[in-house]
Amino acid sequence: MGIAEPRTTAGAAGLAALLKDPARAVVALDFDGTLAPIVADPERAYAHPGAAPALARLAPGLAAVVVVTGRPAEVAVRLGGFAGLPGVTVLGHYGLDRWDSATDAVREPQVHPGITALRTDLASMELPAGTWLEDKGHALALHTRRCADPGAALAALDGPLRALAARHGLAVEPGRMVIELRPPGMDKGVALTAFLREQGAGSVLFAGDDLGDVAAYDAVDALRGEGFPGVLVCSAPATGEAPVAALAARADLVVAGPDGVVALLDALADEVERLR
Repeated sequence: MGIAEPRTTAGAAGLAALLKDPARAVVALDFDGTLAPIVADPERAYAHPGAAPALARLAPGLAAVVVVTGRPAEVAVRLGGFAGLPGVTVLGHYGLDRWDSATDAVREPQVHPGITALRTDLASMELPAGTWLEDKGHALALHTRRCADPGAALAALDGPLRALAARHGLAVEPGRMVIELRPPGMDKGVALTAFLREQGAGSVLFAGDDLGDVAAYDAVDALRGEGFPGVLVCSAPATGEAPVAALAARADLVVAGPDGVVALLDALADEVERLR
């Protein structure tokens, strides 16, 4: 299976640059909804079974593969099966912590005091029935996918959680049936831009599926404005939901969930192996 033609001129230029000089290219990927399906229990959101094999083929021919996720890095490594994959880095907590395959170790900062205070507040707060609190260590996420009316539960939580975030100096990260509160000053765009500079990259492909990935889209667009080639990929839900409009409208390629992302990674690996 070949690579679909990007629907924009900038995307076509980005893909051409990646394939012309893959050794200076970075492939950057969100985790949930992109490499792993969205499921009711985030602790069971294992990566698509073809993801690790595809990355094992692709990464050696690139400057790097980087997974940029809101999850703790060590959790993404475990659920993704990334341990032992050469050339793979995971930037967790939107870039606050980091794992790489060369050291198989995680570097992480101290916990923001606002997160500690928020835990106490949430313990005494009445949440909509079915709300699931995910404690990520450096961030707290409230999922409503298990609620009887997930949308209504999310709307009911939005105001109170934003007030708590303001009180404790935290950032709010909304997503599909989830609201996450985390330390400010870091997002996927900041993390991705810093990583590309560190790698001395010559091009980038980024794939994401949700609102937390908008910052990475913004970063790639800003770099393209400076003449740096890039490709934007939207992973559309495989459940029949419409893709996140903020991504789909801007994407150079729209693929069908993790199945489509893995097919794209395999097609890229085929091309890179052919060029080596």
